[in-house]
Amino acid sequence: MGPFEMVIGIVLIVTIGSIIRAKHGIRRDRHGNDYVAANDAETKALQAEIRALKERIHVLERIATDNNRAVSLDQEIEKLRDRSLP
Repeated sequence: MGPFEMVIGIVLIVTIGSIIRAKHGIRRDRHGNDYVAANDAETKALQAEIRALKERIHVLERIATDNNRAVSLDQEIEKLRDRSLP
């Protein structure tokens, strides 16, 4: 195999790889990191879900850090445990 054939082989392999990546929607950002391109509707739905989860976490943190509420929550959990034991 001569150098010309080797160059053609390398170009062919890279081209086929690029076609496969494009077919699966895998793209590269300007830093060379791979990511899967998603459509706008899916991106907006995921962003809305993340926003809702962050709000839930905020509420849970507020419940956990509120001292009076945490004590009463502990007592309620213990009551439920006592009730579940036969």
